[in-house]
Amino acid sequence: MSQAEILLLSATGADASGTSALLCQLIGEYSGRVLDISYSAVHRHSYLGMVVALPPEADGDALRGRLQRTAESLDLRLDLRSIQAAEYASWAALGDAPGYVLTVLSPDIAAATLARVAAAVSENGFAIAQLERLSDRVAIERLDPCANVCCLEYSLRGTGDALPLRRSLLQLAGELGIDIALQRDDLYRRNRRLVAFDMDSTLIQIEVVDELARVAGCGEEVVRITAETMAGTCDFTTSLRRRVALLKGLPESALHSLADRLPLTAGAERLLLTLKALGYRTAILSGGFEFFGERLRDRLGIDHLYANRLELQDGQLSGRVLEPVIDGDGKAQLLRDLALREGVALEQVIAVGDGANDLPMLSIAGLGIAFRAKPLVAREAGHSLSTCGLDAILYLLGLRAAQALP
Repeated sequence: MSQAEILLLSATGADASGTSALLCQLIGEYSGRVLDISYSAVHRHSYLGMVVALPPEADGDALRGRLQRTAESLDLRLDLRSIQAAEYASWAALGDAPGYVLTVLSPDIAAATLARVAAAVSENGFAIAQLERLSDRVAIERLDPCANVCCLEYSLRGTGDALPLRRSLLQLAGELGIDIALQRDDLYRRNRRLVAFDMDSTLIQIEVVDELARVAGCGEEVVRITAETMAGTCDFTTSLRRRVALLKGLPESALHSLADRLPLTAGAERLLLTLKALGYRTAILSGGFEFFGERLRDRLGIDHLYANRLELQDGQLSGRVLEPVIDGDGKAQLLRDLALREGVALEQVIAVGDGANDLPMLSIAGLGIAFRAKPLVAREAGHSLSTCGLDAILYLLGLRAAQALP
């Protein structure tokens, strides 16, 4: 029994409307079946790739001739070659292999960066199935290289082990000063529903307790304890009580003054507006203070807030934190409870934080993101962002820049 001929077609040239229609019409006249197809355009030039199966009775030589003549009339460069059925079957089988999405965020798209990323992918047993830009087009001259972030999204296929690939990419990110995230391309990646944020140094640019300590005149000591805590060298609950004790006697008016001028992290408003428009539920899970979280909740339209409560007596801080204290394990448990209440699986949850006390919740979320994190957290978290604003998280969801709210 005669075998069908399998033809690989690659056409490049001016991006003209109707090109693919003409070529497909010709193939259709010979009863060709399209096994695979890809189309893309870059600066008014297009690429069309197809794998076509021709029935045994089809005159393949005649079709090739007509395709070449049509391509010449359209000023297209056309490459045609036959491939073996076994070769196609081997390649098609990769479609069932584990798939991953690789997101690269950088101030610019440097060719040297692309080369090293591609090499890391190949050396670890994966192949690039697709590559596209999610960020806006890059200007020839960038007056402010830090104003925006460039984002490329790779679709990877292969039978390699993702763990060595992840390690290679994280090392590369550190060497090049860029952000790289590798996610399994499964159902959950495209169906996240709940996003939980740490507050201090994540949604806002400051550590509230440090700012209050400066007003109280004990700034240096509190900042030192905070740094130890965020680095994971000091127990969170103990350190929180030590720091709050130093604030005893601070008037409530100082809390209101600071709450009125909380500096949001770059991209926070854009991220929250877009998540809300897409129907995501959001939460603040913080080891910081509820007094300030309430301002952020109202300002950003956040759905849930869990944070520690400062005790006030006679209009002043008593120097105590009300029980129970929310620490790292408490955040993780709150996240589990919140996911259950919202009816979503933990795989559908995104958690974002910067400190060691965020690691427990980052570890159980489907997508745990260390944001501008301390070295310990960046190493331990599944994903790390350090060169961009919070709205870059939208790229990890697969959104394009133009799809986010302004």
